[in-house]
Amino acid sequence: MKPAPFIRHVPKTLDEALKILAQVAPEDGRVLAGGQSLVPIMAFRLAKPAHLVDINEVENLDKIGNDGKILRIGARVRHGAFHTSVVDNPLGALLTFVARHIAHYPIRMRGTFCGSLAHADPASEWCLTAATLDATMVAKSTRGERAIKAVDYFEGIMSTALAEDELLAEVHLPLLAAEAKFGFNEFSRRAGDFAMSASLVTYTIKNGKIAGAHVGVGGAEPSPRRIAEAEAALNGQAPGDEAFRAAAEAAASVIEPLEDHQTTGEYRRDLVRAVVRRALENSQQ
Repeated sequence: MKPAPFIRHVPKTLDEALKILAQVAPEDGRVLAGGQSLVPIMAFRLAKPAHLVDINEVENLDKIGNDGKILRIGARVRHGAFHTSVVDNPLGALLTFVARHIAHYPIRMRGTFCGSLAHADPASEWCLTAATLDATMVAKSTRGERAIKAVDYFEGIMSTALAEDELLAEVHLPLLAAEAKFGFNEFSRRAGDFAMSASLVTYTIKNGKIAGAHVGVGGAEPSPRRIAEAEAALNGQAPGDEAFRAAAEAAASVIEPLEDHQTTGEYRRDLVRAVVRRALENSQQ
């Protein structure tokens, strides 16, 4: 199928892009960066935006910056930018590991980090990363700029706190402690398919015990989120099978799993139990 007719706008500056977006947003105007999520749903006419604001020629949106505390990721940064480490910090290795699980290579070379967060698919690896690491989303419009914490940003399946005239211009990820450990695991029916469940974990070890645990789960609920109950099961415990299984069980017990014609809630709950435990096990490698 082919998309419904639309008008493509190609601004050269961020200010120009925001002005155009303010004008066309009431007509379901959308921002186009990588297009790996938007274009397919347009082709099936599940979305029929009358206007596309193509930001691929806007200057400085393809930058990755690091001030020693925060990694800043611009709106045009592709998934493929993370195939190699972008920062000398455990966060760099984490992003590289996660990026290699996203779809297929051609998609990673075109799709964008911020576009993934703007689309907010529950199965998105970057949405899970943002939720787990307490990212801050920087939204810009002609009305100004605002920072949105991850806990407030995700509002449901493909739903975010972004206003229709706001552009997700940048995402901020806090750098991890130098000694931080991380683990990631996801399950999909075929390589490159959307994850039916995924987990990302980070923590440090202090005096032989787990501290500062972050346990995130994605794909199993309408939005990715940190699981406080699983984190509580880890903090203060020695890393190992007993603690990891307790955390996995805690995560599985508190989620409200998505169901569909192929997958029951209990099956997805079992998947959460498995991916959390395996992510924790991977963190020791």
